[in-house]
Amino acid sequence: MTKLFQTHRADLASLAAEDRRRTLAPRTGVDFASNDYLALAGSYALNEALARGLQRGLPAGSGGSRLLRGNHEEHEALEAHAARHYGSEAALFFPTGFAANAALFATLPQRPDLIVHDELIHASAHDGMKLGRADRIAVRHNDPQAFDDAIADWRRAGGTGTPWIAVESLYSMDGDRAPLADLAAIADRHDAVLIVDEAHATGVYGPAGQGLAHALAPRDNLITLHTCGKALGCEGALLCGPAVVRDFIVNRGRPFIFSTAPSPLIASLVRQALEIVANEPERAARLHDLVRHAEKRLAALGLPASGSQILPVLIGDNARTMRIAGALQADGFDIRGIRPPTVPQGTARLRIAITLNVGTREIDAMTESLSAAMAAA
Repeated sequence: MTKLFQTHRADLASLAAEDRRRTLAPRTGVDFASNDYLALAGSYALNEALARGLQRGLPAGSGGSRLLRGNHEEHEALEAHAARHYGSEAALFFPTGFAANAALFATLPQRPDLIVHDELIHASAHDGMKLGRADRIAVRHNDPQAFDDAIADWRRAGGTGTPWIAVESLYSMDGDRAPLADLAAIADRHDAVLIVDEAHATGVYGPAGQGLAHALAPRDNLITLHTCGKALGCEGALLCGPAVVRDFIVNRGRPFIFSTAPSPLIASLVRQALEIVANEPERAARLHDLVRHAEKRLAALGLPASGSQILPVLIGDNARTMRIAGALQADGFDIRGIRPPTVPQGTARLRIAITLNVGTREIDAMTESLSAAMAAA
């Protein structure tokens, strides 16, 4: 056997031995795995908007970066609409949430600064911080005092730059919410910037789906990230905040400057999705009703509620987690097992997502299957 890739093969073998090796699986069964919370991804409304965009001659590709010929009027229209929608001074459109977080954390915090982030923040934020120049420290999950103490300790040790507080408003694997009001007060007290990743709250919470940070705006020390591939049913991400943030990333953000611009056709779809969410609040209301129904069914099994559409079922052991997930999939329910390093060691879990792609009947059947699978595993 060739010596090439021996290290990679050994690493894959070690992952398999720990029941952590990932594989790509088809999308089959009833949807309890996606982030398509409002069932917009395959909706008639967005398909019609796509057809209208094609009829208007919108290009599928941009042909270049935004700073070359890739900047299209649809990008500009979306960003203006998003700034109004989210109550920010400006917005900037990225092809993915990962790209937006990478650009944000690699570009905005400077060498004398400090990033204090929740220990459970998205992997894309971690990768962005690694590309940047500022020091960073992780603090206990959802503990405002830990954020306050970290900044105070840094100041006492001679820190002179700007502190940046980075959190998710709704955590993707636990489904719990950040104490945003407390964190905003800490940011004000320390002259810090608060960064709120609204990925899993966008479209689902707040007036017109504006997210959980909507009550904090407008303020000049708040930056929010709204991904478009979850409740909005499209793809991409919108970074919202002061105009200087947009301008600085356009000038200094290498992940933005040297990336091909997102599709103008997709930009037009995202704008349509924002209008649908704002004009049809009944979608989010139906989702919240389904979440309450699911929580009752899980409570009957002795499983705690998260208070959101993300319902984690902690198992702990990797192999048992995957056995239960496999049994649910065999019963026709698309539920995936989540293992380290996506979640901390010893907290392997099922991640059950409630979306408008299911109804109460499917939830009832799923929880019955879950009860049987957990008993058998």
